[in-house]
Amino acid sequence: MIKAAADLHIHSCLSPCASLDMTPNNIVHMAKLKQLDIIAVCDHNHTGNLKAVSAVAKKQGILLLPGLELETSEEIHLLCYFPSLDAAMHMQSALNPYYRNIPNKEEIFGPQWILDAEDEQIEKIEFLLTASTKLDLYQAVAMVRGFGGAAVPAHVDRESYSILSNLGCIPEDMSFHTLEISRYTTSEAFLERYPGHSDKKFITSSDAHDLGMILEREAFINLEECSIACLIHELTR
Repeated sequence: MIKAAADLHIHSCLSPCASLDMTPNNIVHMAKLKQLDIIAVCDHNHTGNLKAVSAVAKKQGILLLPGLELETSEEIHLLCYFPSLDAAMHMQSALNPYYRNIPNKEEIFGPQWILDAEDEQIEKIEFLLTASTKLDLYQAVAMVRGFGGAAVPAHVDRESYSILSNLGCIPEDMSFHTLEISRYTTSEAFLERYPGHSDKKFITSSDAHDLGMILEREAFINLEECSIACLIHELTR
């Protein structure tokens, strides 16, 4: 059994609310400096920087779990993790028809850049990625699982954009096995407030929008081996 240090919720500069310093190389090298074993880049509603981050992470010996932070039509943030880059790209293609295509006001929200593995800008997304998609929660979860992925409700302790703040409950028929909590609480504190979820696993992530926010070696996941397959298995059982 391996005790892997992980931060499974990091934003790149593709997310308009993230710092422009959140480039593939900067993210990976900061993770290496902080001695993390596994990271997941989960940009708002888009997978555009995963290929570049994956290439850099591979060179540095860090495992990248391909991810996405999807916002459902109920304005719930859902972490979506995939068994491969190909699966994440298929998810992107499936997601494309569900955007609201609201123009991004760059002067207000910031630019949305897709970069290559050398941190060079190759494409700018012109519609606002932080708007909700047209997928409801059930559709989103079914889509993620259809690509062999894991769906994890994000920052469930927060008062906005979480499944509990927006629905008031976690539907049992969704069969979530893992919940994400923010770094500002603990699973014990969360369960004191919501004791009905003691059957769930919890991951703690940074939701980092700048380099300094990336977790230190402080949140761990026990795995049979340090692989994407084992991670997906752990998050879904």
